[in-house]
Parts: sequence; C-alpha cells; structure tokens
Amino acid sequence: MKKILISFIATAWMTTAVFAQDKNFTKHTVVKGETITQIASKYNVTPHDIYTLNPDAQKGLKENDVIIIPKSAVKASANTESQQIVNASKNSSPSYRNHTVKAKETFFSIARDYNIQVGDLKNLNTEAFAAGLKVGQTIKIPEAGVSVPAPPKPVVAPKPESAVVSNANSEKKIYHIVEAKETKFGIAKKYGITIEELEQRNPGIQNSLPMGYKLIISGLSEEPQTQKPIAEKPPVEKPKPVTTEIVRDEVVTTETVRTLTKNGYANYEVKDGDTMYSLSQYFNISQDELLKLNPTLSSGVKTGMILKVPGRGQIKVSSASSVVQKTVNNQKPLLPNTTKKQLVLMLPFNAAKIQSDTLKTIDTRLKKDAFLNMTLDFYAGALVAIDSAKTLGLNVDVKILDSEESKTGSSVEALVKNNDLSKADAIIGPFYQQYAEKVADLLKDKNVPVISPMSKEVGKPYPNLYQAMPTTEYGKVAIFEYMKSLNANIIVVSDPKKVANKDFVMTHYPQAKFAALLDNGALDVNDLKSLFEKDKKNFVVLDSERTGLILGTTNVLLNEMSNFNIQLVIMEQNDTLDFEEISMKRLTILKLLYPSFTRENNTPEGLAFENEYKEKNKVFPNQFAVRGFDVTFDTLMRITQYKSFEASVSEVKSEQVESRFQYAQKGKDGNENRGIYLMEYQDDLSVKQVN
Repeated sequence: MKKILISFIATAWMTTAVFAQDKNFTKHTVVKGETITQIASKYNVTPHDIYTLNPDAQKGLKENDVIIIPKSAVKASANTESQQIVNASKNSSPSYRNHTVKAKETFFSIARDYNIQVGDLKNLNTEAFAAGLKVGQTIKIPEAGVSVPAPPKPVVAPKPESAVVSNANSEKKIYHIVEAKETKFGIAKKYGITIEELEQRNPGIQNSLPMGYKLIISGLSEEPQTQKPIAEKPPVEKPKPVTTEIVRDEVVTTETVRTLTKNGYANYEVKDGDTMYSLSQYFNISQDELLKLNPTLSSGVKTGMILKVPGRGQIKVSSASSVVQKTVNNQKPLLPNTTKKQLVLMLPFNAAKIQSDTLKTIDTRLKKDAFLNMTLDFYAGALVAIDSAKTLGLNVDVKILDSEESKTGSSVEALVKNNDLSKADAIIGPFYQQYAEKVADLLKDKNVPVISPMSKEVGKPYPNLYQAMPTTEYGKVAIFEYMKSLNANIIVVSDPKKVANKDFVMTHYPQAKFAALLDNGALDVNDLKSLFEKDKKNFVVLDSERTGLILGTTNVLLNEMSNFNIQLVIMEQNDTLDFEEISMKRLTILKLLYPSFTRENNTPEGLAFENEYKEKNKVFPNQFAVRGFDVTFDTLMRITQYKSFEASVSEVKSEQVESRFQYAQKGKDGNENRGIYLMEYQDDLSVKQVN
C-alpha cells in the first residue's frame, strides 16, 4: 500500500513538472478575489479547460493557489490545418477602422452610431465580446454594408501524454447545482459552453430550469444511465373524490385586527408614511371620495390627523402551522365545533391520461409537461395550507377533485353534478378561466364562491366568481395612482407599438406628458429634457421593449439626475430589462419602480412556511407552490369566520406568504383581487416594497 502511495505521489510530482515545463502550458498564481471566469478570460481559454487540468479548482480558489493554464488553443496549433484556415480568414477579412470605447458605450450603441450590424461588429471583435467592453479599449469597425462572417471555432491543441496521466479523473463529471434566478445563458457562459451543449448534456432542462437541479457540465457519467434525474416528482396516481376531515382537537382563536365601526364609518389617525394613495388603497375608496369625507386633506396628508373613513378590518394570519393565533379587540372566535365548513379543490391532474402510461412514459411526461408540474406544485402548497388549518383547529372538510382540464375540454360539469357541490362553502379552481366561469355559472343560483386561482384573464363577470390573481390592467392603475398621490410630474416614453397602453394613460391620466420620438423611432432627447420639473418628483414611465430606446432614455435620465429628482418606472413586466445590454447598475441607480403580484417574504412566518414545505417535499417551494398555499390558506381563513366568504372579501384584506388579497367588486358583477405590490430597486441590488 505504501509503495502504491509513494508511486502516486512521484507520478503526480513528475506530471506537475512536465506541465510546468511543457510549452503548451503555463502556471498561474491566484491573487485575492480572482475567479475562474476572470482567469480564463485573461488567458483566452474556457473555465472548462482550467477545470480539466485542475479538478480541485471546482471546490473554489484561494489566494496564492498555483494552477496550470493551457495556452491559447489557437497559439498551440499554429501550424495545423485549422490554424491555416483561421489565418486565411483573417487575410481575407474586410478592411476596418479603429474605435476607442467610451464610457457607457455598448456594442448596440456603437453599431448604431456607425450604421452597421451588431453581428458584424461582434464577429470582428470576438475577444472583446467574450470579455466585455472596457473604457479606452480599441475595437475594429467594419465598413458599412460589408458582412463579416463569424470566425471558425479554434481547434484545441492535443494534450501531451503527461496531461492524460495527471488527469486520470478528468473524465469524471463536472456538476453545477442550479440556484435561484439562474438562467441557461448565465450557466453556459460561466463554463464556456453553449446553451445547446448544456441542453444536450441535460435533456431534462429542455423546457425549464428547476432550482436545485444537478446539471452535468462535462465528463462521462459516474452513475448508471437508469438513474432518475434530480428533482423528479413521483408518478401521479388518479386522485379520487374524497373527503378529508380536519378534526378540531381544541378551541383556538384567530388574531384579527379590527377598527370599530359606527354608522358604517370609523375614525382613523394618520401615521408617518401615509399618503393619499396608501389610504385610498387600504380603505378601498377613491382619492376623490376620501377628499369628500375629509375636506381638510386638500391641504395635504399630515401625521396625527383624524380622518373619517369606511369601517373595515384586516385579517392577520400566520404562514406557519405551528403558530397559534389569538383574538384581540373582542373579535368573535372561529366557528364552534358543531359547524363544519366544506372546501373543494378542483385541480387539473388529468390523471386519466396518465393512468395507462408505463413508468417510462410517466417519467417523460413529468419532465416535459409543464402544466402537470405546475398543478402538482400548487397542490403541494395547498396541502401545507390544509395542515396549517388542522393545527389551528379549523373545522373543515376538504375535497380534492380532478377537473381533467385542457384547452379543449374538462370534466367540471360532471363534477358539479355528481358531487353535490351546491353545499360547498368555497371552491378553488379550475385553473383555466373558461372552466372557472363554467363552474361559477352552474352554482351561481346557490351563491357558492368560486375562486379562480391562476388566471390573469379578464373574463365574464359572475357574482360568485373571484379572480385571485390581480390583472395586469389593475397593475397599471396601481402604479399611476401611486404617482398621482405624490402630486408628481409624470412623463411617458411610449413605443409606437404600445398603442393600448398609450390609450390607457391618455384616457385615465390626462395629466401625464408624452416625450416625443424622432422619425426613426429614437428618443427626442431635447424634448424629454424640456419636460422635467425642478420642484417635483419626476417619474419617467418607460413603455418599450426596444433596447435602443431603453438605453437612450436611461442615458438621459442618468445624466440629468444631478439636476432633477428622477425615478424610472415601468407599468408592466418588461423582459428586455433582463438582457445583458441593459446593466442592473443603471436600473438600481434610477430606482426602477414597478407593479408586482408577489413580494419576497423573509419574515419569520415566511421562512417558517418555506422550511415546513421543504421538510415535507425535500425541495424549496417554487412560485406555484407558494401560490397554492396562499390561495388555499386565505380561503380557509375566510370561510371559517362568523361572516360568510362574500362578507369577508368585501370588508377584509389579508396578506399571506407572497400574495396580498384585497378583493373588490368589478362592475355590476364579478370580483377581482387588487392586491398589487409596488416594488423599487435599491442600491444594494435588493428590492423594496413601497406600498
């Protein structure tokens, strides 16, 4: 054994010496704070090249570590046929001129200034594109109208025999565990591979990238090919309509914060931070109605003022099943033992389609069927809510029914008919808006509340239908009402394609100003500057998905921040802001403000839910699991009050793990959730809730 160990050490020493001496390799001493990506960029190699020669580097780098770096593949194979092709390509490349990179310039802006294609610019400056532009750097500018082909991929020089000896384990897998908010693009770039290569090595991420998934970056498999992928869910068996009785072991009360009412109104003392907008949202009335009740508000909202407001209350609930709640302000406790409530969950398991599948086809379905996975996650979150209700002693029967939904059909009519759902106190589901409306229509005469948990569609109004997901349209209302409440100067930079949004602003908020665009669609910089006001907060609403218009507008705002009080705003989700061309830094400096259906919850209650879910399911909850908990727990709390569900939603708003439930009647019939969060970017890259 000792001889073997000595032999291994000697071989390792000799191999290291060979590496150090070989002309195709060099040594690098790690300095403080250096990363593999930075080192790879410095030597014009990929992180994978470094990991291959230095397997221990996967565990992390320390200051003064010495690692072996392969010299640039192009240099190592200067006399190969491939290199001759590269040289020929360079010799035949079109003429170009030089450009020195200035501050805040991007490939997009440079291409626009020289009237050339971004792709041609990147093909002529591949190294600069890989490492990123730096101020003062010189890049090549091709002639306008001349196409620059992409250079051929360099051929990696064959490794010397010593590399094979030293890296006997280099064929083992390099893994990466997916973290929250990571993307395929970011992971592929980190390891110097393409997205296509990443997907080929990990077929299970073709349609999604689950957090916690163990990705294969390179190497041969260490495990049998029959091993199931990580984060895989168990096969689904067809759920049968069953009644789950939650036994009430003891009388437990719920904590409810109430404002005592008198003749439909109550007195409210204004607190620090209250605004016209926040007060109108909390008491569910318009700002004009609030002014009519309190004319003194015309001079501004002041701390300590006593206002006349509609009487309303607020349910305060815990996200953790282990926390028992108490009653305050003489609020009545939960229903007595003798009164039992019934909750029905109609979820699209579509188990009939899976029942005849083999384990292999079920495995494939679970990998590729995003709708089924969403359903299972929602269901898992709902089960945690039901367990929480049990701990709190809520006296409820829960039925789980398979709605067998697809875009073309469902079984909801048969479920309503065969299960006597007219006696249900509330129904959560179906997922598709059209089937939620069908159930509401079938049960409207019995006044059974039907909660549509996932759809953002603005569908047909029914008096017993409740849209639990706020609409995008109301998100726009919330953001503009907030800006209006601050008596701010509202400026809109509107893309010509955003006709509906422009009509919305002009119709409902005529005080907003629109910045002019030039004939080519670019921003009229001078016109935008002329719209700023010195003595007011200037909210600039950017409504465009064009990278050029976004960069042009934000450049103006950054330059004018020293002269005016400016904040950037968007009125709906904008995926273009996630592109690398638009840095996170400029969005944080401008404190981007946007409407959101959810918030991040790091409170003890939010963490308690997360830990409880992880304990039950061995993974952290995703957005659909949290949604399942929030909708189910909110509904359970409402149907077990002395008031009916209908009375509860008209008087009480609640806040769960990530969602706010503030129902309001929409038109003559129908009910919508107006629980919108307004979120703001901070300098430390965190997001702050402002309402």
